[in-house]
Amino acid sequence: MTQTQPLQRIGVWTQLVGQEPAVETLSAAAAAAARIADGETVAGGAMTHAWLLTGPPGSGRSVAARTFAAALQCSTGIGCGACPGCRTALAGTHADVRLVVPEGLSISVAEMRSLVQSAARRPTTGQWQVVIIEDADRLTEGASNALLKAVEEPPARTVFLLCAPSDHPDDVSVTIRSRCRLVTLRTPPAEAIAQVLMDRDGIEPQLAQWSASVCGGHVGRARRLATDEGVRQRRATVLRIPRGLRRPADVFTCADELISTAEADASTESKTRDEDERSELRTAMGGDGVGKGVAGAKRSAEAAVKQLEKRQKSRATRTQRDSLDLALIDLAGFYRDVLIAASRSGAALTHPDHASEIASAAAEWTPDSTLRRLEAVLECRQAIDLNVKPRIAVEAMITTLRQG
Repeated sequence: MTQTQPLQRIGVWTQLVGQEPAVETLSAAAAAAARIADGETVAGGAMTHAWLLTGPPGSGRSVAARTFAAALQCSTGIGCGACPGCRTALAGTHADVRLVVPEGLSISVAEMRSLVQSAARRPTTGQWQVVIIEDADRLTEGASNALLKAVEEPPARTVFLLCAPSDHPDDVSVTIRSRCRLVTLRTPPAEAIAQVLMDRDGIEPQLAQWSASVCGGHVGRARRLATDEGVRQRRATVLRIPRGLRRPADVFTCADELISTAEADASTESKTRDEDERSELRTAMGGDGVGKGVAGAKRSAEAAVKQLEKRQKSRATRTQRDSLDLALIDLAGFYRDVLIAASRSGAALTHPDHASEIASAAAEWTPDSTLRRLEAVLECRQAIDLNVKPRIAVEAMITTLRQG
């Protein structure tokens, strides 16, 4: 048994599902960081000041970053999961762990300059000042340049953790990538996902195994599929499209369904969070106060709420596009499964619960027409990423899906 195996099963490392190589690298770095914090000289380069965590969607890049941050703040140096440093870092309340989550389509230079300035301070309660940047591929050019200066000349006790999808690693500038240590996450196996759903979320075995088998290796989506009937229904709606394009009018009907599904998914995710943020902001600024002398506070609170709502609108656009992209990934998976069924390769299906529809399509369509349909889905994803209006891109895609 290796030294890292017990670390994976206890403490903060249980957050990472099916990522044994990453756990080995990060736990060794956390142990080295603890010795450095105690004044020791550590050879071998296990710990460094900048990390780039990449992996496919759902592999847990941000979870890995938060877990590593917790281990760096751990009083034992191993990520015990029980000390105040571990608990507050995982909960997002540690004073020395700063999390940047883009709420819009990009991370601005102003936001990054402010972050870099605050990251230059010494830790206040922990051993390290940790900066986590989710979706670092969304950094604008100016924001990348601002971050580069900090990464090139980092403060002694500051660690930068950048997260970016592995299918677009070039979106992170090469100058930043060259100064980071790379940790690549893999798609977790279905068995590991099902086990964590049962152990951590109390999902009954049959539903956990089904969710794990159809989530495409995305742990968060597996949990949503297992716990939300609405998510399951929206997935079923998307997967009816390939075999439901019988008439020309079906193109527009299915396009409406696909857009509506993404909007409903995004609305469900955003509604409660938006209301809570507005309420907390009004309370913090005294906007809900009564009596004399509160008029100024109410005006300031309302102005702040308007700014918040502007950011929330930008975040809602991003969330809707992410939801639509997830639906398109499901569609692409269907056509990929049809190609597998036609080739009789025996590879695992992305949508095993739709095996009969997949087999029927494989018998009816030629491999060339299936490939054209798959390419149409991928082109639609690319068009939306280039800011083509989603409805136009989706209608063009579904026209090709019907024609083959």
